[in-house]
Amino acid sequence: MRPEQWQSFKKAAKRIPGASIPLALIVDSPWIPGYIGVSHLDYYLNPEIWLQANIRIHKEFPDVIFFPSWWVEYGMATEPSAYGSRVHFWQDQPPGQSPALAHIEDAASMVPCNPNTDGLMPFVLHLYKMQKPRILDAGFIMPVVAARGPVCLAAFLRGVSEFMVDIVDHPGEAHHLLRITTQTVIDWLKAQAEAIGDTVEGILVLDDIVGFLSLRAYKEFAHPYLKQICDAFPAGWVKAYHNDANIRPFLSELPGCGFDVLNWSHKLDVAEVKAKTGGRMCLMGNVPPLDVGVRGAPGQVRESALEALRKSGGEGLILSVGGGVSPGMPKENIQALCDAVASFRP
Repeated sequence: MRPEQWQSFKKAAKRIPGASIPLALIVDSPWIPGYIGVSHLDYYLNPEIWLQANIRIHKEFPDVIFFPSWWVEYGMATEPSAYGSRVHFWQDQPPGQSPALAHIEDAASMVPCNPNTDGLMPFVLHLYKMQKPRILDAGFIMPVVAARGPVCLAAFLRGVSEFMVDIVDHPGEAHHLLRITTQTVIDWLKAQAEAIGDTVEGILVLDDIVGFLSLRAYKEFAHPYLKQICDAFPAGWVKAYHNDANIRPFLSELPGCGFDVLNWSHKLDVAEVKAKTGGRMCLMGNVPPLDVGVRGAPGQVRESALEALRKSGGEGLILSVGGGVSPGMPKENIQALCDAVASFRP
């Protein structure tokens, strides 16, 4: 994103009175390769294609804040790869990974990974360092670093169903694994920030698996670890949380983690989320990403966006889709979001 876009996002995120409502979209490898017409392997493995792809979307949509901006990611595979998960690459979709821990007891011997040497992490850091001069010379900055969250990483390493059973049958071992994954998230975010440099002023933590927990389980197995991550970074930084699963049971608890921004599911109404978070978070949403964003006509996208803007009361909102941009979202539907923001009057 451009420096002025970051200032706009930051003011909205920190809920500064009089801040405008920006339009921001989480875009990464599920959407970008298909939109520009290249294979996922070319996008991941050819640094020039990666750079030019990101430059192209920034130039085609100058009114959109792409978040976190210039994101180097390999689907869900980067963090698990550092612990030996088998990574599966395909031509036409983001990579996947297989669980590495056959038994929760195996977590007892785990120690936090080294982001500078382990798995795919060094490749991410190298690409940031290699492309940073050209990104800055083109007039852009990289203000936000991103990581999968601690519950998400634990579930990837064990298997989602297996980890859900673990927190009931083996809570001590589950906590040990979460302590490892939480430290991993912190170390990984800090390593990226160090590689990019002093333009970094924010973090994005993505953890949909937290949405599989009850309120009681959330308080024990998610909240303290998410708070530890937020507390590890300066108070003035923007801290954003993505979870487009079912967060209704613990909505009122989320602001206590320390996140400024919540990107959540379109299945929960803007007014409800705003009420339950008590105005303590800036909401980032809430156009349905697939049924409207991809499958809808531009007029439907515009009306859905205006509805979200009206329900926000003209404040405490960053207009977006309810999650990341889904593969296949067309140019005219993104433009419809731009038109909605431009025409909205509180």
